[in-house]
Amino acid sequence: METTTLKEIIIQQNTSFKPNRLVSRTKFKQLKEIPQITILTGVRRCGKSTLMQQIRETQPEQDYLLNFDDERLLHFTKDDFQKLYESLIELFGLQKTFYFDEIQNIEYWEYFVRRLHNQGNKIYITGSNANLLSRELGTHLTGRHIQFELFPFSFIEFLDFNNINYSKKDIYSIETKVELKKQFDNYLIKGGFPEFLINNNTEYLKFIYDSILYRDVIARNKLQNELEVRELGYFIAGNIGKPVSYNKLCAIINVKHVNTVKKYLKYLEDTYLVFLLPNFNFSIKKQINNPKKIYFIDNAMARNISFRFSEDRGRFLENTVFLELKRRGHELYYHKLKKECDFLICEKLEITGAIQVTQSLVDQDVMAREISGLTEAMEIHNLKEGLILTENEEFEINKNGKSIKVLPVYKWLLLNALQTT
Repeated sequence: METTTLKEIIIQQNTSFKPNRLVSRTKFKQLKEIPQITILTGVRRCGKSTLMQQIRETQPEQDYLLNFDDERLLHFTKDDFQKLYESLIELFGLQKTFYFDEIQNIEYWEYFVRRLHNQGNKIYITGSNANLLSRELGTHLTGRHIQFELFPFSFIEFLDFNNINYSKKDIYSIETKVELKKQFDNYLIKGGFPEFLINNNTEYLKFIYDSILYRDVIARNKLQNELEVRELGYFIAGNIGKPVSYNKLCAIINVKHVNTVKKYLKYLEDTYLVFLLPNFNFSIKKQINNPKKIYFIDNAMARNISFRFSEDRGRFLENTVFLELKRRGHELYYHKLKKECDFLICEKLEITGAIQVTQSLVDQDVMAREISGLTEAMEIHNLKEGLILTENEEFEINKNGKSIKVLPVYKWLLLNALQTT
């Protein structure tokens, strides 16, 4: 690559990268003072570059920035990394802090980053493909890096975006509680992609989805049958929270081999677009072969790309809870034996929590089903406390020595945020 062209790109990116609005991300405090190579991964357009910009603005050295997701860098190869290093020094003088967006697009990037780190430099990296990053990180950068996952806005960040302040007393105040509930209703519909919250253009969500599907799944993995992948994505977006088997998915998208479906799902998971939740089983073989529950990266995107003939708020509530549990870094499963429980939280090979999610417990049959599924999971894993998250209800149930707390999802989200700040 021509050095002059590279310098032009560096200067242009350095001066033009100014986000429309900065929202304080919950990961910000964790990322600021880490000596290792800091890797920030997540779905495209969820705010990784903006978060890196926030970090950058707190640092004394801010100039060594390059976004590799730029069509002018399509011919950038491993041989150009030294040119990049020399160009940065020539343009800005010697600095020791680097900021790289989507560097995994360049083959052998990890050798360059390792060399920089070995020379005592600090490197921040963002990436939108979990597999490409983790493969090289595990092989060449073991012990040198720490990785964080970023998702579209949480409810707390959504409130910050809308300039809504709250404290613990506000959660229990009638006046502010109404406003917080109204904001949560909006969040449930609009999701958390920052740019969509600014422009409210549903075509933008479809554009992101298509970009991920074509660039990060189909083109990157050289897949031949676009229709199969697209139909699989549509099905997942329209069936959030439902257990599916590989054989069922084969029939739905009309492919003959289970391995084809597994491969497609792995590619979709690598982009953070979809998630598969395994059924907990003490037998690893059964756990692998049992049906998986499926979840999607964002409610608004799922709503706008799937075929939905009726609004299913219960599914979107469940997806919201799933994403929040992922943000908190929990290892998750679902429980299915005689009854079903939506989420099991695992810590150090031990189940430490059980959560059900349902829109309402007003219907007695629904209440009985949700409680029986939760208590079965609690009994098997020797849990004394369980949680049911609903849209509005709040009360406690004590049954057979087990304590079950019922909370609105929005209050659960807010209370946890207050406890961790």
